[in-house]
Amino acid sequence: MTEAPEPKSSRFVTLRNLLEQGSMRHGQRMINSMHPAEIARLIESLPPAKREIIWEFVEPELEGDVLVELNEEVRSELISGMDAEELIAATEDLEVDDLADLIGDLPETLIERVLQSMDAQDRERLSSILAFEADSAGGLMNLDAVTVRPDVTIEVVLRYLRMRGELPDRTDRLFVVNRHDKYLGGIDITTLLTEDPESTVAELMDSAVEGISPQTPAPEVAKLFENHDLVSAAVVSPEGRLLGRITIDDVVDVIREEAERSVMSMAGLDEEDDMFAGVVTSARRRAIWISANLATAFLAANVVGMFEATIEKVVALAVLMPIVASMGGIAGSQTLILIIRGLVLGQIEQSNARWLLWREIAVGLLNGLVVAGVVGTAAGLWFRAWALGVIVFAALMINLLAAAIAGVGVPLVLKRLGIDPALAGGVTLTTITDVIGFASLLGLGTLFLL
Repeated sequence: MTEAPEPKSSRFVTLRNLLEQGSMRHGQRMINSMHPAEIARLIESLPPAKREIIWEFVEPELEGDVLVELNEEVRSELISGMDAEELIAATEDLEVDDLADLIGDLPETLIERVLQSMDAQDRERLSSILAFEADSAGGLMNLDAVTVRPDVTIEVVLRYLRMRGELPDRTDRLFVVNRHDKYLGGIDITTLLTEDPESTVAELMDSAVEGISPQTPAPEVAKLFENHDLVSAAVVSPEGRLLGRITIDDVVDVIREEAERSVMSMAGLDEEDDMFAGVVTSARRRAIWISANLATAFLAANVVGMFEATIEKVVALAVLMPIVASMGGIAGSQTLILIIRGLVLGQIEQSNARWLLWREIAVGLLNGLVVAGVVGTAAGLWFRAWALGVIVFAALMINLLAAAIAGVGVPLVLKRLGIDPALAGGVTLTTITDVIGFASLLGLGTLFLL
């Protein structure tokens, strides 16, 4: 009976323990038995000094594949420590689409040598990929699509495949083109194996899924794969010519990167940032975002300062200020996240934005009545001043309604202005709810308690 493979997390722990014990040579075989993506994740999870130790034990034939899987910052760090011959050797066996991801991080003096080491056909294929943005369909595609003509029979196609001997990885379908390489559709491998050999490709091909434009943004490509349950898809030029194909493994990478980007951008960080970067580097990156938050904090503090005399006379208002502001911030953040998610999934358009706004206002009113009622009653009992309780109730209602409106409006406005809502939405919303929360509580207190 064969033993079950050791879980990835357990292998990572084992390797880290060996590294701590100084017995890393015992883990060399374990490292090189891992998938390049797993080695990359292991390297990213270690401080820089220990990364160098792990990298020394990676076999030369795996180095190129591991470099492709690393995030840009860690990759650049490792490349800077490699000599020219080692880098050239690492790129020799890479697929053209993987080399396109890597070549931009190589030293300029080395890029020319890498290009000279390639044959003319591969250089042309590399140039065709590099002509497109990295985060577009053209940047994602690889050029190993297998094509057939529509007028041949299934039997002829099967003979051709047997003569070919092997198919590119993740080939689930062949692409049908005419004599001018114009894309017509696709035919699944399962169809080739199960249908009448005398049938022609034209009779059995699927033309329902259209080719993807090379300029299509990567997130849009991911949506197409999700909506149509695709494993591979054709990339087609504006003239209709087949350029290449995109496979599901590249789309999974896009989905993961988009998820990381959404989480990191909410804190003003980049998904490519190295978790184990130096203190000065990390501090410099975060200082910009902290400075932006500081500016909004001064704005909220200025609003509070306008009511200094009121706070001096009614100290209870200072105690209740954080409650009013934080409740608005929490309610607004819930709405903000829902709207950003809807924008990312393409579910929100101008036609339904107004309906969502009114829905969120209604939700804010309903929650406001409950929450404001509880807080207002508690404040009245706590300070034995029912007028204060009514003011807190009113201030909370105002702020929760403002939070609902801002939660819908802020991401929509930022999107129209070309600003990433995930990046700037949280700070903008917090500023709005803080300012309105403080102004409503202190303003009402000034009107009715002095």
